Amino acid sequence: MTPDHILNRIYAGVIGKAAGVRLGAPVEPTIWTYERIRDTYGEITCYLKDFRTFAADDDTNGPLYFTRVLRDYGLDFSAADMGRTWLNYAAEEHGVFWWGGFGRSTEHTAWANLRAGIPSPRSGSIAQNGAAVAEQIGGQIFIDGFGWVHPGDPVRAAAAAARAASVAHDGEGLEGARFVAAAIASAFTSRTVAEAFDTAMATLNPAGTYFAVARAVAAFHAANPDDWRACRDMLTADWGYDRYPGVCHIIPNAGVLVMALLYGGGEMCRTIEIATMAGWDTDCNAGNAGAIIGTLQGLQPHWDKYRNPINDLLIASGVIGSVNIADIPGFARELATLALQLRGDPVPVEWQEEWERKGVRFDFTLPGSTHGFRATARNGPQVVIRGATDGALEILLDRMERDEPGRVFWKPFFRRADFEDERYRPMLTPVVADGQHVSMRVRLDPWEGDGHLRVAPFVRRTLSGAIEETGAWQVPPGDWAEIAFDIPDGSGDPVDEIGLCIEYFGRIKFLGRLFLTDFRVDGPGRRVLDPAHLVQEWGTILQCSWNRGAWTLSDGAIQGHTATDADLWTGNLYATDQRVTADLTPLAGASHLVSFRAQGTARFYAAGVQDGHLVLLREDFGTEILARVPLAASVEERTITIEAIGDRLSARIEGGPTVTARCGRFRYGMAGLRMAGPGRMRVRRFTIEELA
Repeated sequence: MTPDHILNRIYAGVIGKAAGVRLGAPVEPTIWTYERIRDTYGEITCYLKDFRTFAADDDTNGPLYFTRVLRDYGLDFSAADMGRTWLNYAAEEHGVFWWGGFGRSTEHTAWANLRAGIPSPRSGSIAQNGAAVAEQIGGQIFIDGFGWVHPGDPVRAAAAAARAASVAHDGEGLEGARFVAAAIASAFTSRTVAEAFDTAMATLNPAGTYFAVARAVAAFHAANPDDWRACRDMLTADWGYDRYPGVCHIIPNAGVLVMALLYGGGEMCRTIEIATMAGWDTDCNAGNAGAIIGTLQGLQPHWDKYRNPINDLLIASGVIGSVNIADIPGFARELATLALQLRGDPVPVEWQEEWERKGVRFDFTLPGSTHGFRATARNGPQVVIRGATDGALEILLDRMERDEPGRVFWKPFFRRADFEDERYRPMLTPVVADGQHVSMRVRLDPWEGDGHLRVAPFVRRTLSGAIEETGAWQVPPGDWAEIAFDIPDGSGDPVDEIGLCIEYFGRIKFLGRLFLTDFRVDGPGRRVLDPAHLVQEWGTILQCSWNRGAWTLSDGAIQGHTATDADLWTGNLYATDQRVTADLTPLAGASHLVSFRAQGTARFYAAGVQDGHLVLLREDFGTEILARVPLAASVEERTITIEAIGDRLSARIEGGPTVTARCGRFRYGMAGLRMAGPGRMRVRRFTIEELA
């Protein structure tokens, strides 16, 4: 159970989870019955839809965000802590969950209970919501992360998962949480799927229905080991949807999950295929099955048909826009760090450095990893990403010709047009900012050609599509050489590609490989929201995440309007020292604020005009005024400047007063705009200048 073993198995498990969700998603709607899937697709052996980029999904939102309870509240978190985590990272009625209505969607119901002051675990209890709501499938689909952070310890994994799931679930819903987390935890050390299954079953209530359906499937498999469709017929007859209330009850789907695990024979691809062909909640079942068997089996070359299109990228839809663009190797390393902390083992120094990194570092140490790098060429696939080999990204240059250039790049930001759908409404913020330092190391392995291949670093702007070369053209050497530059000022047009332009000027077609490693983006940056360079997408302002209210562009300004409270955020979650400036005009109401070091909907600092004062406050599931001074009433534009340096906080209005305070509770976070009550505001320009 070395750090590298833990990391590699978690990485494989996350890939398995993502592959299962992506495979099952196209046939998730209830119109896709088991029979319709069978008659339309027959034996499924590949993805059913060629997504350009797979959008956010509730099954992957959960593991990415719910394990943050361990960061925010410590390794021994409570059910109440998990409830606060839900409220802090989920925007009201968009993103993260299926918002299918109170009393219908389990997660929507639990969130509304939490919002009304009903704490967890009461928020998800049968006593509060009834068994039909409390025992839907969500008890197991979000919970994989608590298995990954307890490698080899299924008992602790099951307990942590049930505690986390109790925010929204009870009864058999908690049994599902225990089973999935325990199976994943056991998969780190089990030799067979049967061993992992038996270990997970030992954490369940033997008198429960979940235990009963799992045992029924296991018995059928023992008697009919080669006919999973006969097993599916048994589930329909004895454990089908007609027997259990609600939209998506956990018991029929538990049967499918166990069936896929046992009939898949410990092979990840076959397991997620069976889970998808079986119907019912296809993306959830295939996702859980892929997570378990992916962790058990470890990375395999024949996964490529499912692994390669994922390209190490997860898109999420919580309120942290930069976290929503998730690098799977980085996420796996975060989970592995938590696992080591929970085990009481030392954490590798480089992993600890990544823990709150504002930029990125891609080391390509995980086999076949790409960290989301892509390639494009003018005519056909002449530049091909091959994945990591010996700690470097391998890029095949396949018979490149003169005047047919290509690009190799990483995307730190995405637009709506990059996706086919927006079922869970991603809210994305660029991961990088102007002024940050980019560096990478490259080397060339030429096979054929006459030596006239050269590269130049570049960035591409999101809105204009302009490609800006940021350094000189050079011939990559046979030994490692560094390429470095600072991201130039884009006047509010964010970067959505960083990489290398590649050109060839020889007479003979070029064939060879380019290797790239140690890709970094570091240092302070600067972000500008200038309405002259903004557009509206995904129900908000591009580059921003939001919670409640209406955020629009009108009359050359950002307009905020709400009947309750409302927030808009941008910037990197891990930005520490910062100067935030907003040209703000109060239009209606009593609260017009600029937030900073924001870590979600309920944990942040803010300053601005409120109740006739210039205030500086801290929000942490309750508001505390840190400082305030009276302010003359005005509806004119005010320039508000905030500085946060260490624990020293200050806010001033140009030509007016200043307030200061000391507080070190929040060391980092996003910045944005906030109204704490009904009202309306206008902002002409908003900037974040990172000072460290």
